[in-house]
Amino acid sequence: MASNKEAYRVELRATARQLGDRGLYSAAKWAAELLSGVEPDAAQAPSSVMDTPSSSGSAASGGRLLHLHRSGGSSFRRRLRPFGGGADAGTPLGGVSYVSTPIPDDDAFDVGADKYLLAKTYFDCREYRRAAHVLRGQTGRKAVFLRCYALYTAGEKRKEEETVELEGSLGKSNVVNQELVALERELSTHRRTGAIDPFGLYLYGIVLRDKGSDALARTVLVESVNSYPWNWSAWLELQSLCTSSDILNNLNLKNHWMKDFFLASAHLELKMHEEALKRYERLMGVFRCSDYIQAQIATVQYSMRDLDEADMIFEELLRTDPFRVDSMDVYSNLLYAKESSTALSFLAHRVFLTDKYRPESCCIIANYYSLKGQHEKSVLYFQRALKLNRKYLSAWTLMGHEFVELKNTPAAIDAYRRAVDINPRDYRAWYGLGQIYEMMGMPFYALYYFRKSSYLQPNDARLWNAMAQCYESDQLQMIEEAIKCYERSANSNDTEGIALHQLAKLHGMLGQSEQAAFYYKKDLERMEVEERQGQNFVEALLFLAKHCKSIGRFEEAEHYCTRLLDYTGPERETAKSILQGLKRAQSVLPLMDIDHFAM
Repeated sequence: MASNKEAYRVELRATARQLGDRGLYSAAKWAAELLSGVEPDAAQAPSSVMDTPSSSGSAASGGRLLHLHRSGGSSFRRRLRPFGGGADAGTPLGGVSYVSTPIPDDDAFDVGADKYLLAKTYFDCREYRRAAHVLRGQTGRKAVFLRCYALYTAGEKRKEEETVELEGSLGKSNVVNQELVALERELSTHRRTGAIDPFGLYLYGIVLRDKGSDALARTVLVESVNSYPWNWSAWLELQSLCTSSDILNNLNLKNHWMKDFFLASAHLELKMHEEALKRYERLMGVFRCSDYIQAQIATVQYSMRDLDEADMIFEELLRTDPFRVDSMDVYSNLLYAKESSTALSFLAHRVFLTDKYRPESCCIIANYYSLKGQHEKSVLYFQRALKLNRKYLSAWTLMGHEFVELKNTPAAIDAYRRAVDINPRDYRAWYGLGQIYEMMGMPFYALYYFRKSSYLQPNDARLWNAMAQCYESDQLQMIEEAIKCYERSANSNDTEGIALHQLAKLHGMLGQSEQAAFYYKKDLERMEVEERQGQNFVEALLFLAKHCKSIGRFEEAEHYCTRLLDYTGPERETAKSILQGLKRAQSVLPLMDIDHFAM
């Protein structure tokens, strides 16, 4: 096991250096963080102990995992399965790659090494065109990549500048990167002649994506990650082009351990939460100290609405890495959903002191102001986040929510549309558009957007409830369709209990008393378990009392009426009236029996 983990370390050290040397700093950072996530050998139990499932808890004691909960019996630890054994072991055993992928020669020590060093210095100083100019005429693969990458980055910089000049910092324009055509021509020639390395393929894939050639971009990016699987940026670009599970499953990927990280991330993006969680937990078997994996697991738990479990993991991440900003925007969404104003205030203050000009920091502060009801300030910080990163999806969607609160319908629609332009799989933006058009009294438009959102997130009860309410609207009055949506909601763990109550009411409206009684009884049981009482509780008791009386189940009717006597209001008087009727009916029954026997 020790030698296998050392193989991981060797690969990741070389990866971090190579990616940094090529200016791919985000991927280099990811590799370095993953390197530190490999559990030190000294903290491991002997391999004989690791191989027994019963010792998985003790094996984890060297890492951070045992401290994810303050109390014992963590469900997170119970779900963890170390490598080795099991039919579903999709991750390489003990950290051994399924394929041997040699680290490519950097060709840095040729006659152009000094020029490459100068160009790289210019690149790091953000003088991209100077960097490209220095490397003109250089034929080494490393030099070709840096020159093309510098030109692409210079084109992107100019595109952003033109957009701001034409439309403002948050404007929407059709400005394109003017370097794309020349770069596509050159890189396609290099690929055709075989004079391109995996990094050049990565850049070629980005250029093709920007030009709208998604199918070819996927093919090229697959070639890149198969040749050099450690470039996480290439995997992320490939993930952005996998818009369905069918596309993902048809990728011709080599069986390298980096593929498991990619599939886990892609499953999370495609809302395949169970599959993502299983893969991340298996990866945790080797990378026990990885903050990245723990943050991803917390994100999955949040997406599955397991807020308490996700909260504990995020708390532990902040304890071990107090200056962390990555993934903390997700944590702020979680705290917002739990209405934990104190914890959200503390998080906002912390990231403000750490790096207040990170888009994530601005988003966290915006969530804090939104929870306090200061929606104007919230919008201001979301706009600041978008000035720092125009493609920050979460900021567009959440800013749309804030505009809804401010009754600024046109601005909300624009924000949601910008979100779906960036990522058409963002169900929250589609749902937001549906809400807007429902508020505007346009139910057919609203249904279109609600259907989009429920298709992307079919297990979210809130989306089915929204669609059902739209079918119930005065313009549509499509009660049967509303019932179908509420049934889907009830089967999708409707924690708010809206579906059961509405199903009971709608069946009652249609004269289907048996079905109505069934749902009222289920709703009553739910409210009793959750110790909730209110108008819905009283309404369920009253309907069940009347229904049981009408079908001759007098004892049950009396039970429901007796419970209604504990409440004030007209329902209490109705219950008294029903009880009096029950007594009269019960007194008549013995006389009817006597007459029957006399006959």
